[in-house]
Amino acid sequence: MAKLKMTAAVTSQVQLAEGIYDLRLAAGEIAAQAVPGQFVSLYSKDGSRLLPRPISLCGIDKEKGELRLVYRVAGAGTKEFSALTAGDTIDVLGPLGNGFPLLEGKKAFLIGGGIGIPPMLELAKALSKVNGGEMVQSVIGYRDSHMFLKEEFEPYAKVVIATDDGSVGTKGNVIDAIREEELEADTLYACGPMPMLRGVKAYAEEKDILAQVSLEEKMACGIGACLGCVCQSKEKDSHSHVNNKRVCKDGPVFDAREIIL
Repeated sequence: MAKLKMTAAVTSQVQLAEGIYDLRLAAGEIAAQAVPGQFVSLYSKDGSRLLPRPISLCGIDKEKGELRLVYRVAGAGTKEFSALTAGDTIDVLGPLGNGFPLLEGKKAFLIGGGIGIPPMLELAKALSKVNGGEMVQSVIGYRDSHMFLKEEFEPYAKVVIATDDGSVGTKGNVIDAIREEELEADTLYACGPMPMLRGVKAYAEEKDILAQVSLEEKMACGIGACLGCVCQSKEKDSHSHVNNKRVCKDGPVFDAREIIL
């Protein structure tokens, strides 16, 4: 799969919640190749910010040639992106990384926490096409009642909510919600903060089910050259000959059994 760098036009941008933005880009060449779980790198127009910012794909519309990026403002780069409006342009590199394997005939948990929620939406759409919506259970963790994207999951999956403050759904984390609702699945997919992923990995080991986890990591090059975004692996990497995997190149999706969280 070829990586493409192109100048994309902004088709729209709206704010979904405090600090959370929904950006849509006309990027047909990238959308044509992209799959759920991949990401793109966005480039700042400010010459002092040389490194691109990686943002996961929330939506891939191949017919319209459009990418949907739902992201949190976390620094100067994403603050700049949040000011983009329809008709503006931005340089984009992608699609990057691997994607989630779409396992047929498997009842699945799709577990998202915080800004790890957006990439699970395109996965929910894809898995519901493969296996039917009754086989897909989206378990989503929020801080509070500001539940961005929740309603968009509902046509494709059974939706279960956990909130840190208990304002909606289960008070606690996503694993607490799974246990409280007595849910079961054959496999799970997850993206979110590291403490959540550690809990997901432990749960998968306890239940002896396959877990595919997408890691969030600060990146420099985004293409596997600089080794700036490694995670610890059980096996030695063929590129660096140490127990590391490059999140941008070997991931961001990994079999949880292959990595140490």
